[in-house]
Amino acid sequence: MKVLVAIKRVIDPYVKIRVKSDGSGVEQNNVKMAMNPFCEIAVEEAVRLKEAGTATEVIVMSAGETVCQEQLRTALALGVDRAIHIEVPAQIEPLNVAGIIHAVMKNESPDLVILGKQSIDSDNNQVAQMLAAIANLPQGTFASHIEVTDRQVNVTREVDGGLETVKLNLPAVISTDLRLNEPRYASLPNIMKAKQKPLEVISLETLGVTLSQHHEVLEVMTPAARKGGEKVGSVAELVDKLKNEAKVIS
Repeated sequence: MKVLVAIKRVIDPYVKIRVKSDGSGVEQNNVKMAMNPFCEIAVEEAVRLKEAGTATEVIVMSAGETVCQEQLRTALALGVDRAIHIEVPAQIEPLNVAGIIHAVMKNESPDLVILGKQSIDSDNNQVAQMLAAIANLPQGTFASHIEVTDRQVNVTREVDGGLETVKLNLPAVISTDLRLNEPRYASLPNIMKAKQKPLEVISLETLGVTLSQHHEVLEVMTPAARKGGEKVGSVAELVDKLKNEAKVIS
């Protein structure tokens, strides 16, 4: 079984975000970057499937500028077999991302595609669903447990009411939730070995994909600063402020 994992390069989740002075986006110059945390979970699950003998090959891909090869090498150090880098501008829409992944799927014919449920920068939570629709494949989103049996996969999903288990016929698309696994750290020997693993660079023209623009970001701004709390001397004063200032009680 061949597994394809798509990952994204994002600002490190432990870095304080700064908005550009012109409001055009988030400052990324001299900022630490990392693999999207949900994508790390997707990579870990694919590697575990290979270690269990369920998967025979794990491929990782990312669409972005040359710098995203750093995160692809990280995935290779975690146990992925080979990597594919699709050269595109830094920011592309979810529908374009889904189209690019679908084009790669046509070339690789994976049995299972695993993605993080969302990226921590845009938080769209759309690519997996769009990909399943474009490829006309069954999908299991927000997965907290995956079990592959024969040519089927049972996916336990985290939903508002609790947990839901769905059975999908392969090939299928799965998006990972936080509780699916605990990603490992890459060891130094594996980091060195990753430098020798194959990393293929493909252009959009080779894939036959044309990017299309559907929306435009007009402005990025920081949220309003939170006001400090206020101490009151008595219950009566509290009630008075809630009634006359906050106007939340009558």
